[in-house]
Amino acid sequence: MKRILSFILLFGLVLNGYAQRILNLDSCRALALANNKELRIAQEKINAAHYQQKAAFTNYLPKIDVTGSYMRTQKEISLLSNDQKQVIGNMGTSVGNELQHFGQELQQIAMQHPELLPLLTPLSNAMGKIPGALNNAGQSIIDAFRTDTRNLYVGAATLTQPIFMGGKIVAYNKITKYAEQLAQSQHATGMQDVILSTDQAYWQVISLVNKKKLAESFLKLVQKLDSDVSKMVAEGVATTADELSVKVKVNEAEITLTQVEDGLSLSKMVLCQLCGIPLDTEIRLADEEIKDLTLPNTYTESNVNTAFANRQELKSLELAEKIYRQKVNVARAEFLPSVGLTANYLFTNPSLTNGFENKFRGMWGIGVVVKIPVFHWGEGIYKVKAAKAETNIARYQLEDIKEKVELQVTQSSYKVNEAVKKLTMAEKNMEKAEENLRYANLGFKEGVIPASNVLEAQTAWLSAQSGKIDAQIDLKMSEIYLNKSMGTLK
Repeated sequence: MKRILSFILLFGLVLNGYAQRILNLDSCRALALANNKELRIAQEKINAAHYQQKAAFTNYLPKIDVTGSYMRTQKEISLLSNDQKQVIGNMGTSVGNELQHFGQELQQIAMQHPELLPLLTPLSNAMGKIPGALNNAGQSIIDAFRTDTRNLYVGAATLTQPIFMGGKIVAYNKITKYAEQLAQSQHATGMQDVILSTDQAYWQVISLVNKKKLAESFLKLVQKLDSDVSKMVAEGVATTADELSVKVKVNEAEITLTQVEDGLSLSKMVLCQLCGIPLDTEIRLADEEIKDLTLPNTYTESNVNTAFANRQELKSLELAEKIYRQKVNVARAEFLPSVGLTANYLFTNPSLTNGFENKFRGMWGIGVVVKIPVFHWGEGIYKVKAAKAETNIARYQLEDIKEKVELQVTQSSYKVNEAVKKLTMAEKNMEKAEENLRYANLGFKEGVIPASNVLEAQTAWLSAQSGKIDAQIDLKMSEIYLNKSMGTLK
């Protein structure tokens, strides 16, 4: 039987745990930081800046590129003109006319000297073959000079190594480094904003939970007083006016309780939204049962230098100023000499190195490229001045924000001191209100104090108790705002 009861109890606890989620301040912060979309965006900006820095570093290293192309043309490139082709192709025919005249002279010699006929006959036969041979040789020369470039293939592998670029590469690497740090700083700023919003929502819920308890307690007080007055009216020791006054207070207490319950529901929905959980989730906060918040007895004076050292907004502006300074170097580098080493291997088909034969052949080359800007109508000077102006803007913004941070820290310090004084006064008022309520209840029971005085004492007690809750939350939030202004909110 005991085992069955234990199982039922355990099962009930498990169901209750699933039905109602218990959260403390740290878990709310953790959920808010994990589920906030803006923080995720900020984290992706950090990743992007990190890879941009890596990409900027590669500008120090040699780069290898391979390119290729194909082109089909209507006509091929010809190294010989049409007239030259005509002359070379028909040079045998041109020589043949001269040889024919020379043959006629040989015939006359043979007629005059018959004894030479056996020698001149082979020579005459050979001269008859010379024109055709020369024509064939000329055509061979024309064919040899054909480029056949209607189908052209070109490819190149190029290596480029920057040697001196006017400081541009160094400046870009510093810019990307600062940009990554800037993204991290902005992410840290976003985290503090999320923590601040979460703390505000958390303590708002705690405040309303305590006010709900207070409203319930006050409702019980006026309901008991209403019961007592009704009995006294029945006995003739109290008037109907007293009874109506008490009933009005009961109605007001019920309305106040309803308003507090509605506000508590909305505040919990806001906290759920910040934590990234469904709005209809039943949550319960770990600090709901705390009657008095843990507050420091003494307050340490704020340090503006601490704010200057920790405020992420100031770090962001300092990094922005550094980035703009490097942009001045980038603008200046555009108009300084640049030196680069280049090496390549070029291959073509038809070949350019062996008589335009239809084969892939190539050659390598190596050289140095130097670029020296000479005259650009003062463009470089104007760009450098513009970059310096942007740097001055960033510096002025930093100085302005520092002044505002100092003022914010001072104001937050005053608010904390003021909240401490208000809490002290609220505690004293609470002591007086409890004492007055005790005497009013005692006098009412003895019949020496009317119901109206009891209602006044109860209202004063409600106001004092509510004021104490507000003062505690106000001091808590003032400390949070002070830590935020000093950049120490964690």
